[in-house]
Amino acid sequence: MDYSSSEEGHSIDDLTGLEAEQSSNFATRISNSNDPISSEIDGKSQYQQPYLGMEFDSDSAARAFYNAYAQKLGFGIRVARSRTERRKGVEVLVMKRFVCLKEGHHKKKTTPELTAKKKRKRLSIRDGCPALMEVVRRGPEKWVVNKLVSEHTHVVVSPDRVRELQLHCLSSKYIQKQNLLNEMRRKVFGEDGDARTLLDYFKRMQLKNKGFFYAIQADSTNCVTNVVWIDAKARVLYTYFGDALTFDTTYMQNDNMPPLALFSGANQHGEMVVFGYALILDKTESGFGWIFETWLSAMGKRHPISVTTDQGSSLASAVAAVFPQTYHRFCRWRIFSRCKNKLSDLYFKFPTLHEEIKSCVNEPDTVDIFEVCWRSLVDKYDLRENEWLGFLYGIRNKWVPAHLTTSFFAELSTIKRPESINRLCRGHFGTSKVSLTNFLIKVDELMESRCEKEAQCESTVLHPEPVLKTDMIMEKQAASAYTKETFEIFQSELVESLHHYPVKIQDGPYGKYSVERVGETTHTHYRYTVFFSPAEKKAWCNCNKFSLSGILCRHVLAVFFLTGVILLPDHCITKRWTRISKMGPDPELQDPGQESCYENSVSMRYHDLVRDAMRCVEKGATSPDCYKLAKEVIRKALREIVGFEASFARCEPSVLGKTCHPLPSSNPFQ
Repeated sequence: MDYSSSEEGHSIDDLTGLEAEQSSNFATRISNSNDPISSEIDGKSQYQQPYLGMEFDSDSAARAFYNAYAQKLGFGIRVARSRTERRKGVEVLVMKRFVCLKEGHHKKKTTPELTAKKKRKRLSIRDGCPALMEVVRRGPEKWVVNKLVSEHTHVVVSPDRVRELQLHCLSSKYIQKQNLLNEMRRKVFGEDGDARTLLDYFKRMQLKNKGFFYAIQADSTNCVTNVVWIDAKARVLYTYFGDALTFDTTYMQNDNMPPLALFSGANQHGEMVVFGYALILDKTESGFGWIFETWLSAMGKRHPISVTTDQGSSLASAVAAVFPQTYHRFCRWRIFSRCKNKLSDLYFKFPTLHEEIKSCVNEPDTVDIFEVCWRSLVDKYDLRENEWLGFLYGIRNKWVPAHLTTSFFAELSTIKRPESINRLCRGHFGTSKVSLTNFLIKVDELMESRCEKEAQCESTVLHPEPVLKTDMIMEKQAASAYTKETFEIFQSELVESLHHYPVKIQDGPYGKYSVERVGETTHTHYRYTVFFSPAEKKAWCNCNKFSLSGILCRHVLAVFFLTGVILLPDHCITKRWTRISKMGPDPELQDPGQESCYENSVSMRYHDLVRDAMRCVEKGATSPDCYKLAKEVIRKALREIVGFEASFARCEPSVLGKTCHPLPSSNPFQ
C-alpha cells in the first residue's frame, strides 16, 4: 500500500479505481518520451539493472525505473511498505519498498467452527516471491537503493504478457474494492458485521430523548451502508446557528476512530455545536447523497447558506445535488494537512515553506493581495511547475478566503483552526481503539459536558465586565451587544480602524472612499475601497469581512468615524453573534406554508412540539430563576392540555364541532 501520512489522512473520494488509475498513469508516463522521469528511466533501464547504491532524484523516479525494469523482464510490481519520520516538525517520507506482485502469501482468517460461515474460495497470485528493491532518503533530492533481491521463485512472463498480468492485477483490485463495504462493516460492527448493538444504542437514546431521530440505509442484501442520527437539541441549535454548516470527515485521519462524521456549526461564542452524526460505510456519491437528504429532511428542509466539506469529487457532487443553492467550499485546514504529504520533499528542503503557504492563504483579505503573495511565493522557491500547487491554485475559488467573499461562513478568524471530531476525540480518548458503542457513549458524555459548560457561560453572560480600550460610545454599545468572544474580535477591528486614513474620492448616494493604513510600507500595502450611504447608513468594503464573518471591518469603521456615525446601525450587528442570539421567535415557526403539514401529520406535529419544548428547556436551564419559571410554564401548559383532552373526550360526535374549541393560539413556550 502506498504511503499515507497520519497528518494528511485519506481523501474523501471513493477509492474505487484509484490504484488502477495510478498504474495506468505509470504506463502512460513510461511510454511518453517527453516526460523527464521516463527519459531518466529510459537511460537507466535500457542498459542497466538495479544495483545497491543506485541513486534517484525522488521516490517516484525510483518507482518508475523499477516499473520499467519489471516490464522489460516480464513481472509486475507494487509498493509493499513505506516509512516516515518527523523531522523539524514535518512528516517526511524516508523509505519505500517495491516488491513483485507475487510477494508474500495470502492470509487465511480462522474463525471458530460453530460460527464459521462458508465463503467462496478465491485464488491468490502470491507465492512468496522475494524479489524487491528498497530505496531510502539520503538527502532532499537523493534516494539510494539499500536493499535488492533480483531472484524470483516463479517463471517471469514474456514482455507481451506484462499488460495481461497488469490487467489481471487491476481486476483483482476492483474485486477488492467491491468487497470494501463488507470490510468496513466488519471493522465497525465486528467480525460478523452485526449492527444490533447500534440499534440497541438508538433505542436507549429514544427512551432518554423522545425527540431523538435516526435513519439507516441498507443495500440490496439488507446490510447497513450508512446511518444518520440527530437529537432534539441539535435541531434547536440548527434553527439558531444553521446558517453555516460543516460536514466534518476528519475521522479518516485516525485509524482507531469509527467512520463517524459530524454535521456541525459555530454558536454565538464561536465554539463548535453539533447538528447531527453520520456513520459512513458507503463513500460513493449516492451514499453521501442519501446522508445529506436524510439529514436535511430531519431539519425541516431548511438549507444552510454555506457548507464546508473535505475535498473530493463524490462528496462535491452530492453537495451540489442536495444543496443546489448553498455555497460550497473545501476545508483549507485539510488541504494544509494534505500538503504535508504532497510536498514532503519540499518541506524537508525548505523548513519554513509550510508556514509561508499558510500565511499566503490565510492573511490576504482581497484577491489582489493573495495573487501578489502567491506569485511571490512560487517565484521565491521556483514552484511554478509544481503540479500539486498548480492544482490548488486552479481551485482557489473553493478554499482560499480571499476568493470566498460572496457567502457567509461564520468564521471569526481565518488564522485559528476550528475544532474537528478527530482532534476532539484524540484529545479526550487518546489513541487506543474502542468499540463503536463505547465510542458513541464517550462522545455523548463529551458533548453533554460541553453543553453544561455553555449553559454556565449563558448564565454569566448577563453580567459581563469587558475591558474597554477607548472611550467611544460605539465600543460600549458593542460590549453590551456581542458575546465576549465576538466583542474581542470587533474590538481589535475598532482599535485598528484608528490607524486607518479614509479619503472621499467620489460623491453620490453611495460615496466612494479610499482607505489605507497610516505608515504602511510592506509589499502587501493596499488601498481598500469603501462605499457608504449616509441616508441608509449602509456600507460595503472590498475586503468583504462582513460578508464572510458578520463582523464589521476596520475600513468601514474608519469611514463611520469620518462621517460622524457614532453608533453601530442595527443592520450592522449580526444577531447570531450577540447575547440575544437565541431570543425572540424562530423564523421557522413563522412560515405559514408549514402549518398545513402540521395539521395533516402526527409526526410533524410531534417534532415541532419537541423543538418548542427544547427551547423552553434550553432557556430554563441557564439560571435557578429561569428554571423555576420554565417548570411552572410547562406544568401549566400540561394541565391545560390534559383538561382540554378531558373536555374533548366528553363531547358527543354529533356536536363535536359545536361544543369543543381549539387550543389557544398563544404558544406557552415562546
